[in-house]
Amino acid sequence: MKKHYVWLVLAVLLIPVALFAQANMEKPETSQRIITVYAYDSFVSEWGPGPLVVPAFEEKTGIKVNLVSAGNGGELLSRLELEKHNPQADVVVGISNELLHESVSSGLLQPYASPALADIPEFLHFDPTYSLVPFDYGNYAFVYDTQKISDPPRSLDDLLDPRWNRSLILMDPRTSSVGMGLLEWTIAVYGDSYLQWWEAVKPNVLTIAEGWSSGYGLFTEGEAPLVISYTTSPVYHVLYEESDRYQAMVFDGGNMAVIEGAGIVKDTKELEAAQQFIDFLLTDVQVDIATANIMYPTNSTVDLPAAFESAPKPARSIMLESEVIAKYRDSWLTDWVEVMSK
Repeated sequence: MKKHYVWLVLAVLLIPVALFAQANMEKPETSQRIITVYAYDSFVSEWGPGPLVVPAFEEKTGIKVNLVSAGNGGELLSRLELEKHNPQADVVVGISNELLHESVSSGLLQPYASPALADIPEFLHFDPTYSLVPFDYGNYAFVYDTQKISDPPRSLDDLLDPRWNRSLILMDPRTSSVGMGLLEWTIAVYGDSYLQWWEAVKPNVLTIAEGWSSGYGLFTEGEAPLVISYTTSPVYHVLYEESDRYQAMVFDGGNMAVIEGAGIVKDTKELEAAQQFIDFLLTDVQVDIATANIMYPTNSTVDLPAAFESAPKPARSIMLESEVIAKYRDSWLTDWVEVMSK
């Protein structure tokens, strides 16, 4: 009798062990995969593409996304660098063509030639290594208020005309990608003489905002009739306000281009899930990204809302070599600060 009792006790004691072992065996099959995506601030904001992209991806794939706001393009790279020995992200979204040299040479990202690239025009393939793949693009432009201006400027030179005294809202290139875009635009057009343009334009500048949101907000509030933005900016007002009051200008010499990229962190432990996210970014949600960012989708198969027809198309897109930008950016900014602070 005692022997049977002992065996009974052992059997009861072993039941939790068996259940624990079974639970551990089943865990990999039932646990949900999670990827962490670092993105620039406006992508993550409530009005940005993030709140549209993430739920759609999670529903389609069953993969959970931890979306983290990590600053602008340069700040994104800096964060990846700080975490290079213990990566916290799997995907990064929002590093533009101007940071290509630093992105590739850093070794922080790994190449991924997504099948979706077949539907993206060759001129947008700004990274031949495919460490960064293009998900949207646009051109910088000055936007004007048609209720205040009937004869807008047609070139960077025209912006120096005294009639635009205290009429321009610009952005600081140290803190704003749009501000940096304008600085590079003047360098592309004027070469070594670019600082002469900045010296001459100072009387016409009402303010230099820290970022695009604050600067464009001052413009729409009526503080000044001209602001540096994008050729696609009028699309927002047509699409969401049914207004064509604000118009963008394409300049005779061309407009500076920007291409935004996304990439996979080199040492991700969720490579397949990260690749699925990149594929999804370049296909399923291209319209959502376009209408939230108010920029063009890179996928040529996408049908855009009619509001995008209100955006003028530059005859020429200007871009500086990323190696040149990487080499001279700091000195450009130093010289710019010196001129603008006088």
